[in-house]
Amino acid sequence: MSHRFILEESKQELLASLERRGIEQRVLNAIAQVPRERFVPPALLYRAYEDTSLPIGHGQTISQPYTVAYMTQLLNVEPGHRVLEVGTGSGYQTAILCALGATVWSIERIGELSQQARRVLNSIGYSPTLIVGDGWEGYPQAAPFDRIIVTAAAPEIPMQLARQLAVGGILVVPVGQNDQHMYQLRRVSENEFDVFSSAQRFRFVPFIRAGHDEAASTPRAGN
Repeated sequence: MSHRFILEESKQELLASLERRGIEQRVLNAIAQVPRERFVPPALLYRAYEDTSLPIGHGQTISQPYTVAYMTQLLNVEPGHRVLEVGTGSGYQTAILCALGATVWSIERIGELSQQARRVLNSIGYSPTLIVGDGWEGYPQAAPFDRIIVTAAAPEIPMQLARQLAVGGILVVPVGQNDQHMYQLRRVSENEFDVFSSAQRFRFVPFIRAGHDEAASTPRAGN
């Protein structure tokens, strides 16, 4: 039995599982389109479609597929939306956003991860704008954005990012220390935001700001 057949079978099982957990068809289609095996280390290829996070080096991970699907669903991306992603990581979430038809800017603080993500994304036909820098500051040069997604655990809602949303725009971010709740902010006017918090708990790598003591942070399951 070929590796390709096994991966495809595993992918179909994952998609069926995500559908049972309430993920909508549009998001499932994007996940079906993106080859997750291209974003994991070669030694973990056989685990590419397990519904779990996997290490990608530098103390970072590629998120559990359900987490990616859930955040993507909360983000409610439409074709043509301008989306800022904070935390490129492997580039897998970036690819899902591209598959949904978004124009994507993605910030990563680790240059080697950004370079690797660029190679993989370009090889499968996606060309987002990738930036190496401090995600906590966002990317005001290209603001306002229709959507912003943060793929690391913030200690509080990052309002400096929320203020880079267009009116009507949505920010999705995990907030908390050991475990996180997923927050969805919608900008309803220049100075007003509606906030939704999920009951589910997630575990992400910490959202490290420039100058933060990285040694004090415990890596968890992020992008």
